[in-house]
Amino acid sequence: MDPKERSSDKAAQEMIKRMAEAGIANAWDRLEAQSPQCGFGKLGVCCRICAMGPCRIDPFGEGPQVGVCGADVDTIVARNFLRAIAAGVSAHSDHGRTVAEVFLATANGEAKDYQIKDTIKLHKLALELGVEIKDRSANEIAVDVGKIALAEFGKSEGTQLMARRAPAPRQEIWKKLGITPRAVDREVTESLHRSTMGVDQDYKNILTHASRVALADGWGGAMLATELQDVLFGTPYPGRGEVNMGVLKEDQVNIIVHGHEPILSEMIAAASQDAEMLAEAKKVGAKGINVAGTCCTANELLMRHGIPIAGNFLNQELVISTGAIELMAVDVQCVMQGLTTVANCYHTKLVTTADKAKMPGIEHVSMEETAALDTAKELVKTAIGNYKNRGEVYIPEEKESAVGGFSFECINYMLGGRFRASFRPLNDNIINGRIRGVAGIVGCTNPKVPQDLTHTTLTRELIKRDVLVLTTGCATIACGKLGLTNPAKALELAGPGLREVCETVGMPPVLTCGSCVDNTRLLVSCSEIVREGGLGEDISEVPVAGACLESVSEKAFAIGQYFVASGLLVVFAKEIMPILGSENVSNYLFDGIEKDVGGRWAVESDPVKAADMILEHIEAKRDALGINVEKERKLYDMADRRALSIE
Repeated sequence: MDPKERSSDKAAQEMIKRMAEAGIANAWDRLEAQSPQCGFGKLGVCCRICAMGPCRIDPFGEGPQVGVCGADVDTIVARNFLRAIAAGVSAHSDHGRTVAEVFLATANGEAKDYQIKDTIKLHKLALELGVEIKDRSANEIAVDVGKIALAEFGKSEGTQLMARRAPAPRQEIWKKLGITPRAVDREVTESLHRSTMGVDQDYKNILTHASRVALADGWGGAMLATELQDVLFGTPYPGRGEVNMGVLKEDQVNIIVHGHEPILSEMIAAASQDAEMLAEAKKVGAKGINVAGTCCTANELLMRHGIPIAGNFLNQELVISTGAIELMAVDVQCVMQGLTTVANCYHTKLVTTADKAKMPGIEHVSMEETAALDTAKELVKTAIGNYKNRGEVYIPEEKESAVGGFSFECINYMLGGRFRASFRPLNDNIINGRIRGVAGIVGCTNPKVPQDLTHTTLTRELIKRDVLVLTTGCATIACGKLGLTNPAKALELAGPGLREVCETVGMPPVLTCGSCVDNTRLLVSCSEIVREGGLGEDISEVPVAGACLESVSEKAFAIGQYFVASGLLVVFAKEIMPILGSENVSNYLFDGIEKDVGGRWAVESDPVKAADMILEHIEAKRDALGINVEKERKLYDMADRRALSIE
């Protein structure tokens, strides 16, 4: 297959071709070998929950229409969808739990290599959680915050504290429907119980709980992960960096950090700049140590330290095939087992660091928070020692300048400054029409579509139509590789109204908000738009939508469902939405659920048509708010002014 059909990234195209010439398989090759994939699985109509199965429903109506237990297509599809969401929630929220544990260990003085970096955000979070801050040290405050945060994952009673950030009408909707999220662990456990054979058999009831478990992530585990990471590692503010494989250095020791938890990457970044490590690198003939990231941990490093990004999900094998990577250290999530085969074809040392995520035949170095920096130094030493084992090196030249780090606090500051930080300028410019609305473009890169194509096409289409775009995860990296996170280039593509606002405020039309766990920054921003006033009383009234056209992980379904349950339109690619085998489930998620929660799902694979769909939704919200109606301007003379009265 032509590499151009596999990726829109020129660097990736080069490496795909070189891997083919070397006879080394990658994700695209494995997808081709799997084709045609199971049609029953794509539609969500197969069930292997109990030992009487696996069962499947014939979508053409000629074969079985119920499983051995009698479950019909609606029950099977709804159960599968709930289980996928619960798995996604467990991934993001377990990330949050790990951060909370390290946070608490740091506050207790047990993890001495970490420190509380953002005390301002710590104080704000403490006040929100009811923790006393007067005459107390940062660590004393952090201990109480950490204990409260950790309890959110497994407490026996009550609901998620972060959910109180949602607008009051939104909270009332959740309360009325009985979906206000409780402890994360409880919601995940109940999801698995409900979807067990012989338990919940009402597809609407199953899907209602899908909203509840997803909300436990978006307004719970994932939100806590973002908040605690900001306090621990520093709240991101815009900084410059570079994106794509051209960031690798032929004359330096190259280390790739890959995964999602910055617990690892923060320490490797620090160890790589240690004087002793740099001296060791020079001894082996290297001019320095170059750390770069792939996947979501790359976003964490770029937005806090300006450390470059080598690529997103589908680049992880390709960067090794450059022959320039001495060490790839991985933690959790989105790590392909195919890396083991590719690494064995080169000198690259592949190391796992999370006890819950090992790989057969690969060295494991446990990343313990009590000795984090020492462990990171050992990994860096391993990379340095491997430099002499390099073979042929080929590094594509492609790289783009990027600006990352648009946290909620940063956006608030950009719009109003230190003393008048406010979303008022954003609301005003949505109301006056210069900005039509806001869209979140998130998610992975899937080999079923040309890499990065849908993310970047959708982004271009929306900003040229005066829609402000916020990105997270691999979508951010996709936009970075094609220059859309370079403010100078992106402004040239923006519509006149959006460009005018961005140039006046001093922000780009594409705001990079972090890793996939940081989608919660978008929820907080939506709530702040409502709180600022003028655009409705609830998130569902605001002209905002989300899209993920290259989803891969079950995490994407969890994210999508918590945005839907928060009142937003979410667009996924049709081929990746595993519910289409049930007409009733599809109709409910694409239409009926909006009557309950104010948000809904939609499917569209073509990014231009998806942009049309999103803009149509945004304009409908604007019409409902009455802000598309041009009001007649009245010029008051002196008599008119005298007639005015204050009631």
